[in-house]
Amino acid sequence: MSNNEQWNRRNFLTTIGGAGAVLMLSPLLSWAAVDPDPRIAAIVAKTFGIDTHNHIDVPLIKSELPGPKVDLAGELKKSGLSAICMTFAVDYQKLVNPGDAYERFLNGLTAMDEILKSNSIKRAFNYDDLKLAHKLKQPIVIQSVEGGHFLEGKIERLQVAYDRGLRHLGLLHDNDASVPLGDIFTKTPQWGGLTSFGAEVIKECERLGILVDLSHCDNNTVNGALKVAKKPVLVSHTGLNTKLGTNEFMSKMMMPRLINKEQAKIVANNGGVIGVWTHLADSPAEFADNIKAMVDVVGIDHVCIGTDTKLTPAYRSPTDKGWGGEGNKKPQGSPDGPPKREGEHKDQRGPRPEGNKKPGGGGTNQAWESQKQGFYYTVVEALLNTGFKEEEIAKIGGGNYCRIFDAATKRS
Repeated sequence: MSNNEQWNRRNFLTTIGGAGAVLMLSPLLSWAAVDPDPRIAAIVAKTFGIDTHNHIDVPLIKSELPGPKVDLAGELKKSGLSAICMTFAVDYQKLVNPGDAYERFLNGLTAMDEILKSNSIKRAFNYDDLKLAHKLKQPIVIQSVEGGHFLEGKIERLQVAYDRGLRHLGLLHDNDASVPLGDIFTKTPQWGGLTSFGAEVIKECERLGILVDLSHCDNNTVNGALKVAKKPVLVSHTGLNTKLGTNEFMSKMMMPRLINKEQAKIVANNGGVIGVWTHLADSPAEFADNIKAMVDVVGIDHVCIGTDTKLTPAYRSPTDKGWGGEGNKKPQGSPDGPPKREGEHKDQRGPRPEGNKKPGGGGTNQAWESQKQGFYYTVVEALLNTGFKEEEIAKIGGGNYCRIFDAATKRS
C-alpha cells in the first residue's frame, strides 16, 4: 500500500454507518421532481449523489458582475444530486496580461457567491458539511476551479482561495499557466511532467485541506503528482480509452482525454478515484456500461461520476468574440468548436461536443435524448439495470468521492 493509502477506508465506512450501510442517511424523497420507481427514489434518497465536475458558468469580468439569475437550487432538486463540485475556468479567453487570471478567478468566485446567496445554498468546507446538508435535505456545493492559472507562480494565493471557499483544485486545464504546473494531456509535453511549482502547489493544497484533481494532466504529470501527494487524489472527468462510443469524430477528438487501463490502475493503486463523464455515451445505458468498464479495471472503491456538463444555462460574455476571434484563440486540444450562428444558444466555451446532449442546448438534466427524469434518478436506474447493487451505487454515486474529500480536507 502506497503512502497515499495511509487513510483508513474501513474506519471511514464505519463512521457513516458501516460498510453495509455506506452513506445511508436520512431520506430525501421530498427532493424528487418526478415520480420515479420507488426503489430508484429510495436509493437516491439514501445515498449521496455527487457530480464531481459540473460547470456553472459565471461572468469573469468585473463590469458584468453579478451575472444573470440562475435556478441552481431548482436544477439540483430536479437532478436528485445531493451536491455538485461547482467549477469554472479562467483560460477560455486568452490570458494576456499579468494578473488577468487572478482577477478572473476572484470575479468568478464573487459571481458564484451571488448565485449561492440567491439560491440559499452553502459551500461544503469538509465532509461534516456534506453530511449535515444531506441530513437536513439541503443541496450544497463544493467549490472547484479548473486550472491553477490564477496562482501565477504565487503559492500564497492558495490561502486566499481557501479563505474564499475553494476545496477542490484542478491542477491543469486546456492552456498552460504563466508559471506552468505540469504537462497537459492535449498538448505536446514540454515540462517533463509535474513541475517544481506543481509539486509545491500539491503540498500546499494538502497542508490547507484542498482536494487535488489531476484531470487534464498527462501520464507523466499524474505519476509525478502521485509521488508527491500523501493523500488520495481525484481524476474527476474522463473515461476508459477502450470505450469510444459510436461517433467516430467524437472518439478521435476525445481520445487524448481518455485514460488507459494501466494508468487507471496506477491512480487507483495510490488510493485515487476516477470520475466517468457522460461524453461518448449516447444513452444512460451506455453511460452505466462505461462506468462498469471502469469498475472492472480499478474496482468499485475507485470510481465516481464527473459529468463535465452544466447544471445551469450557459453564459457568454458580450465581449467574447468566440474561438478564432482576435486575442481569443481556441485552446489547444479543446473539444469545443467555433461559436454558433447568430440567434443560436451561446456558450462561454462554444457548443459542447455532439453525441451526449439533447438537441437545442441540453445540460446535466437533459444529458440524453431518452432522459425523462433528473440526472441522478436516470443514472441510478441505469446502474440498477446494468447489475449494480445498492451498496455499489452508493459508492459510485458519491461515497468514494466523499471518502477522499474527507481525507483531503482534514488539514495536515
